[in-house]
Amino acid sequence: MNKLFLLSTVLLVAFISKAQDLPKGFAPGEKEKMEEYLKNINNNNQKSLIVTPPPHTKLRNAAEWEEVQTVNITWTGSFTNIHREIIKAAQLETKVTIICSDSNTVKSNLTTNSVSLNNIRFLVTPYNSIWVRDYSGNSVYGAYVDSLIMVDWIYNRPRPLDDVTPTAIAAMWGLPIYETKQAPYDLIHTGGNYMSDGFGTAFSSNLVLTENASKTNAQIDTIMRRFMGINRYVKMTVLPFDDIHHIDMHMKLLDEETLLIGEYPQGISDGPQIEANLQYVLNNFNSVYGTPYKIVRIPMPKDKNNKWPNQSGGWYCTYANGIFVNKSFLFPSYYQQYDTTAIRILKENLPGYTIVPIDVDNGTGPLISQGGAIHCITHAVHVNDPLLISHQKINNSCDNLTSYVVKAKIMHRSGIASAKVYWTIDTLLGFNPVNMTLTNALTNEYTANIPQQALGKTVYYYIDAQANSGKTLQRPITAPLGRWTYKIVSCTATSLQEQANVEFKPVYPNPASAITCMPLASNKTQNIKVNLYNVTGQLVDEIYNGQIDAGEKNVFLFADKYAKGIYMLEVKTETQTKVQKFIVK
Repeated sequence: MNKLFLLSTVLLVAFISKAQDLPKGFAPGEKEKMEEYLKNINNNNQKSLIVTPPPHTKLRNAAEWEEVQTVNITWTGSFTNIHREIIKAAQLETKVTIICSDSNTVKSNLTTNSVSLNNIRFLVTPYNSIWVRDYSGNSVYGAYVDSLIMVDWIYNRPRPLDDVTPTAIAAMWGLPIYETKQAPYDLIHTGGNYMSDGFGTAFSSNLVLTENASKTNAQIDTIMRRFMGINRYVKMTVLPFDDIHHIDMHMKLLDEETLLIGEYPQGISDGPQIEANLQYVLNNFNSVYGTPYKIVRIPMPKDKNNKWPNQSGGWYCTYANGIFVNKSFLFPSYYQQYDTTAIRILKENLPGYTIVPIDVDNGTGPLISQGGAIHCITHAVHVNDPLLISHQKINNSCDNLTSYVVKAKIMHRSGIASAKVYWTIDTLLGFNPVNMTLTNALTNEYTANIPQQALGKTVYYYIDAQANSGKTLQRPITAPLGRWTYKIVSCTATSLQEQANVEFKPVYPNPASAITCMPLASNKTQNIKVNLYNVTGQLVDEIYNGQIDAGEKNVFLFADKYAKGIYMLEVKTETQTKVQKFIVK
């Protein structure tokens, strides 16, 4: 090892050890050490590191909702109450790897607090901080579903122990690890500022450009393509009030075509820039299926001091900072008046998942005050033999169709023995199987047809596949409890000319004291206005004024803006007016 690098590392570790809890951002004095630290990393010639691109063709960086074999956390002795909740939920789904300095201390803490030691492994290795999301390696497959490897970037903090932790994780699970730590492939990056759709598209903020200022955008894209299999790298403007500039604080991919987006009241905090970034994505990029991304908005709550994240110093409370652990979704929670809306939105969009809220705002030093939440302190290693099922959900279908086509890309390294669609119009009566047929060997596309159903019926369905090895998997992964749905609607020439219609579903919660959701459903693209009136009929606030597309849309208001009392919510289109009573408590 380079002697200068070793000396610098020893001094830096000594400096860092003085801080009990290193922040997600730079600790005092760290920023000044970054240049020298990076210089020494680039000069380091450890022969154990693989610093060339992986030798595999068709690289594919796994999406977070795919199967994982372990969830990693770093047990620092801080925020142990949150770690215990993560462990309790995750160990029901997979193994939990606890990175720590003393496994006996961790075991004692867990057993004292009635946490089982089942499905837990301990990795005793040095570390600097709790933020394992940012410094852990990434799961990448060769040939799309084969040859699992890990890819590790240079951590964007001068924390040498954190930066080499992925090497220990890879060794524990018997995986080769490829590192972007030597020119021309040296890349500084952080896991909180990255998400992948599992098919070559990834998202980050422009932080990745700023931290690699010596490289062009094209050079960064080349590194990501050659190490990660990312062929389309979407980068967005950083947010003004998120000092970390990590996208996991305000957005998340729920599947290949659905973006969960944090929403603020109009004009508040980072709301305007989030909306601008979203429009940039929608105007320039489609999902892997070639269709526009579907947007699910989830309101961002105020912090316990009743502040938004802006210049007044509010914490960056978020519901987007969650993690998939096979059939569970763990996400940060805060206070009941906000959490109930978030839980309902997540359940609606993650059918069948066990939704696990974990309080990140309790105690005298809440985790969220450090600028991070659940996603930030967890990472995962995906399974060695993924059975990949990718399917674009069917939209509402016409009653005059003789059948409804289900298409899916299905792959396993041993090959596919069988694939089926299970469907029903009454889940109490069970599901009907239909065999899927390989219709395109080049793209691994399988097809089946669900038979025609009557107007107004709802069809529930999921896909089941078995590999030649015997491995089976469903998609949604939570099936049959979780399934996709579509409705049979009229598509006759007469119905296509019918008047635009909007449905104003019951507002929730009602009575309300904080974030309130107004579910709407439109049969056509049309303009609507949503207004709030007091009991005397005076206009109190314009909640929404603009266009909505055909389908479902949630409009939000923040009840704590208004005095307690009874109000009327009005939804108005060119042809309809619908009203609901609304109570602020």
